[in-house]
Amino acid sequence: MTGSVTQSALYRLLTFLSPAFPIGAFTYSHGLEQVIHAGGVSSAEELRIWLKDILAHGAGRSDAILMSQTYRAALAGSHEDVRELAELGLALQPSKERHLETSAQGTAFIDTVTASWPPNSQTTAGAVFSSLTNGNSETPLTEWPYPVALGLICAAHELPEDASLTAFLHSFTANLISAAVRAVPLGQNEGQRVLAALEPVISEIAAEAMDADLDDLGTSTFLADIASMAHETQYSRLFRS
Repeated sequence: MTGSVTQSALYRLLTFLSPAFPIGAFTYSHGLEQVIHAGGVSSAEELRIWLKDILAHGAGRSDAILMSQTYRAALAGSHEDVRELAELGLALQPSKERHLETSAQGTAFIDTVTASWPPNSQTTAGAVFSSLTNGNSETPLTEWPYPVALGLICAAHELPEDASLTAFLHSFTANLISAAVRAVPLGQNEGQRVLAALEPVISEIAAEAMDADLDDLGTSTFLADIASMAHETQYSRLFRS
């Protein structure tokens, strides 16, 4: 589903992807804290280059594809496909902390939406949501990777796919910039300049994700993966990943 964003859809996207939505996103740095600690990112320009690679070749692109595939599976009413995508999203994580990062946020997202923003269970995607989250179900999912949780909810709330993907990638990027502003540290204006510079990258990745399928999944950001592993034993930490 693409097209213009209604006032209601915009309101929900702003809510779901807001830093204030209670999933604890501010506590994760995606391994960036370790990179900063090791001297790999010490300026706004180095941060921009690092994040561009994460978006184009790492979790940004991979998670956007997972989100898009979940969105479409939910609209098609395929409970099993959504379940398999959730299992795949967890299995793809390269480290313990990255597994925690996606599963803790995704599960908290589902729990918060269930308590505060439950979708209409009479719609096709809403029925998938109810089936996989209802405690009375025989096999409810209890652990959710974040992009799969978000894809399901955006479909269940009938939010446009293109806008949802862009909002997700923007939120992911803005959160990492916020971590760098605190940890490098960088000035707030420098952080905003990095976010502005990455706008075309985010737009491109969102468009690519909509044209991709599961065969296109994969990352090549080995330094980021290694950083997330090294962060597990870093002595002094501000972030959980």
